[in-house]
Amino acid sequence: MIYHLIAISIAYIIDRLVGDPPHWPHPVRWIGTLISFMEKRLNHGKNRRLKGVAMLLFVLLTVLFFVLLLIKIFYQIHPIAGIAIESMVIAATIAQKSLKEAALDVHAPLEEGNLTEARMKLSYIVGRDTDTLNESEIARGAIETVAENTSDGVTAPLFWALIGGAPLAMVYRATNTCDSMAGYLNERFKDFGWASAKWDDVMNWIPSRITGILMLVGTKPLRIEYSRAWKILFRDAKKHPSPNSGWGEAAVAAILGIQLGGINYYKGVVSNRAKMGEPLVPIQANHILLANNILDKTVFLFLVLLWIGGIFVEFAFTWFKSAAPF
Repeated sequence: MIYHLIAISIAYIIDRLVGDPPHWPHPVRWIGTLISFMEKRLNHGKNRRLKGVAMLLFVLLTVLFFVLLLIKIFYQIHPIAGIAIESMVIAATIAQKSLKEAALDVHAPLEEGNLTEARMKLSYIVGRDTDTLNESEIARGAIETVAENTSDGVTAPLFWALIGGAPLAMVYRATNTCDSMAGYLNERFKDFGWASAKWDDVMNWIPSRITGILMLVGTKPLRIEYSRAWKILFRDAKKHPSPNSGWGEAAVAAILGIQLGGINYYKGVVSNRAKMGEPLVPIQANHILLANNILDKTVFLFLVLLWIGGIFVEFAFTWFKSAAPF
């Protein structure tokens, strides 16, 4: 457990300093290639749901096997070598720096009034149509991305890294990749991607809720008192079509005094998402920067919480082992 905590902390530092350089080899790309290979060969004919389950199991077990093997080899060489390689693997599963930079890429042209550039930058990180969005809607898209992916992209893999080190952190990332590539409700994926979507929901259930709560613990609401912000969080989080994504969005909306959600268009088709928060102030470009600040504070608090929980579990296990009569 202590080794996991040390590796998690080093991974956090690595990601803050380096992030995900675009030309470096990245295991998520390899996982994506494997998913694409299997989807093309399995997603047709009958029993697509069963084939989707098989695809998910094969991908997750393959990732688990290779990462476990890698970590075991390096820990057998020396604990320091094991911690070093585990840190690098965990760092590859988190994306705090990349998430912030993607939001800043939208903020910069938006602040300059260049809506065309801002729309293009937003289109890189969201699935919705961006061609006709105004300043407020562009900012909303960036804020929602940061709010939702604080858990998906950072705290959830760290949570699973505490539970099972780099192997489980990478299993989480593989699950998330399966969901992002196959977990759709359209005709092509509604059966084949069913297992990927459901398992992603399961793995995100605990960390998403911890993340939403820590957002409010770590950042004082700007427009309302804490009691009202808590009510908004627990009232609105469950409105999101995803059982987990609403926790980050509702928390950020409550903190900033803005309203997220509403009408989006996907390839011209309207999607009316539930609204999160209350429109106490209009959404502006500077709210993107504030969302990034919430991200930073939340991840740091999550890291502290992991240390507290990890040390408590280690102490309890050691005490139980020493007190056991056998």
